[in-house]
Amino acid sequence: MTHNLLGPDPTLLPEHTAAQAALDSGTDPSAVAAEHPDFSEAWAVLAERSLAGGETVAAYAYARTGYHRGLDQLRRAGWKGFGPVPWSHRPNQGFLRALAALGIAAGRIGETEEHERCRTFLADSDPAAAEATGLK
Repeated sequence: MTHNLLGPDPTLLPEHTAAQAALDSGTDPSAVAAEHPDFSEAWAVLAERSLAGGETVAAYAYARTGYHRGLDQLRRAGWKGFGPVPWSHRPNQGFLRALAALGIAAGRIGETEEHERCRTFLADSDPAAAEATGLK
């Protein structure tokens, strides 16, 4: 991702070391989300699993939770509602994955405006995120 020198600086979420280590070691994402409810990646994993299992409404709920937790963290990190959120920064990926899952779930339940809003938000955050998650 190239940075626009006239635009805002990229927003980088802080590391969530304990939660990340738990998830990476194979701890059930439900347990990780229960212990670390502000860790968007656990919610994103739950949403992605639900999407894969055909549980669209559950996926929507998990994804919305991860999305809102991520928005809170972005704002605390100085994000003003626009600007790059780089996919290459691992702590950002949980939020971006939750956003993509929300868009996919919204599309599946016919919520077209929400699907498009998520798709645009993801691409505006970082085109690499749209590519990585498949929400283009």
